[in-house]
This record gives sequence, C-alpha cells and structure tokens, in this order.
Amino acid sequence: MTAIKTKGRLPTITIARSEHARLSNLADMLAERDPHAAEQLAVELDRAKVVDDARMAPGVMRIGSIAEFQIDDEPPQTAELVFPKDADISRQRISVLTPVGAALIGLSAGQSIEWAARDGRVRRLSVIAVQDAAPDAARAS
Repeated sequence: MTAIKTKGRLPTITIARSEHARLSNLADMLAERDPHAAEQLAVELDRAKVVDDARMAPGVMRIGSIAEFQIDDEPPQTAELVFPKDADISRQRISVLTPVGAALIGLSAGQSIEWAARDGRVRRLSVIAVQDAAPDAARAS
C-alpha cells in the first residue's frame, strides 16, 4: 500500500510498543513470501509513533479493535483488525496484512489515509469510529 501524499501529510498514527514489535517481526517473516504485503505494513510501522503499552490512548486502532470506516464513497463498513491467522471476512475480521488492515493500524476516528491500490487507483479510507480491543487482544494471537 505505498502511502502517498495527495492532499498534505499522512495522518499521525500511534502503535503500542509490544504490538509494534510483533507486527515488525510479522513483516520481516513475510518479506520473501509476500513482499507487497510486508512492505505495506512496514511503511506504516516505520512512520508510527511508538508508545509504551500502558500509555496507549483509547480509541486508536490496534489488533482486536473494531472500526467503522468508509473507503472512497462506498457505504460504511465495520470490521475487527486481526493477525493473519484469525482473518475471516465472513465474520468481518480483516488481516493487518491486507491493504485495508495496514491502512487502519494506528488510526483514530476522524482520520483518513490515501494509498495507491495495486491497480494504481488512489483509494481513501476514513475512520468513523473505533471500539477498543478487549484487554490482551494483541497478545492473544
């Protein structure tokens, strides 16, 4: 998802230290098998503000959080952000390794991000609301 600047700077994102470490390891392990997905996630992790887990503010998208979001002018949708092994689109559980999942990580309600899709089109994801992850959801997988 190479993030692109089309209308200013990219939004600030925040990620808990323990989650950042796990996601960085995931991106590294995936680099040879799926370089595009690994790069999408790595780009977001590289620009994130990393904070101690105890200082993580509520309302920030992380593994286990549920977001209501909109892509372009499509109807809003709701999904839980999960690790790849827990992904199940029929249960509205999207992997952090998908373009949408990588775009969501670290965002809060009211933030938007644009990226170039694989077909070259510029897409815009806007977060409407975030329901915080259950305690320890990021460590459960």
